[in-house]
Amino acid sequence: MLGWVALLWVIELVDVATGHALDPYGITPRDADGLGGILTAPFLHFGFAHVAANSVPLLIFGFVAALAGIRHFLAVCALVVLADGIGIWLISPSHTNTAGASGLVFGLFGYLVVRGFVERRLLGIAVGVVIAAIWGGSFFLGILPTDTAVSWQGHLCGLAAGVATALFFRRPAGRRAPSPSP
Repeated sequence: MLGWVALLWVIELVDVATGHALDPYGITPRDADGLGGILTAPFLHFGFAHVAANSVPLLIFGFVAALAGIRHFLAVCALVVLADGIGIWLISPSHTNTAGASGLVFGLFGYLVVRGFVERRLLGIAVGVVIAAIWGGSFFLGILPTDTAVSWQGHLCGLAAGVATALFFRRPAGRRAPSPSP
């Protein structure tokens, strides 16, 4: 996760050094050319404050989610990024440009909060409750349309994608031993 976050900072350094030449590669809603931004937008940010705001939660949530295994983690991230990006492309205002890792951050938040309940695993439930208790309020505020400079659509779609991903990847509860026949 440190490498991933470092990459985001390096990309933002390159963006600033090139006069923000990378900014247009975000998601442009309902524009066919904007579909490519679904894959690039989570790596791009609109300034150092933007990448800084996403760094700590991405480190923490990414680390916790990756404890289930790197392939599983990468699959979760891929589904969240795709679903979030498609959602942004469909519901964000026309002629806007959305970029940033916050959709993935909200997705990992939703995934971690719901995963333990879906899998009926006590440790996962505890992790979800702790994460919700610490960050729930700020994440709730992040999905409200209160700031025109922030993509609440990306936050909401990311959160929904994370919850859906937890449901998609649910593992059955432990197998029960067969009951003896009478």
